[in-house]
Amino acid sequence: MQLDPTKLHNFAARYTAAWCSRDPANVAEFFSPGASLAVNDGAPAVGRAEITELARSFMSTFPDLTIVMDDLSVQEHCTEYHWTLIGTNAGPGGKGHRVRISGVEKWRMGADGLIASSQGYFDAAEYQRQLHGVQE
Repeated sequence: MQLDPTKLHNFAARYTAAWCSRDPANVAEFFSPGASLAVNDGAPAVGRAEITELARSFMSTFPDLTIVMDDLSVQEHCTEYHWTLIGTNAGPGGKGHRVRISGVEKWRMGADGLIASSQGYFDAAEYQRQLHGVQE
């Protein structure tokens, strides 16, 4: 199925805004009801309720969470959504360190025009280093 690049870019811009909304259910609405979202090859969150909780975990860790869309590219078998997360680890148990980490989600879109599956990747070691305030 060929996706309209303009519609896809608008979808990704709204998805980015959902992440910045501080309402995790807004993020889950971009996924088909039985969709999955996996991060760094971890166990996937399946369905909107689990995706909401995954988004909530990031929003809780970073109460000032901002996501920036860096790029969007349509590949043969997926759409790549490149992003940067910026936030202060000021949530429960946080140490107040600023984090800026970039990554990508590889989307497979469903017939309903929503994300059917997303495989997300970022540099976990760099994320942990920044989260805990370890200086290079």
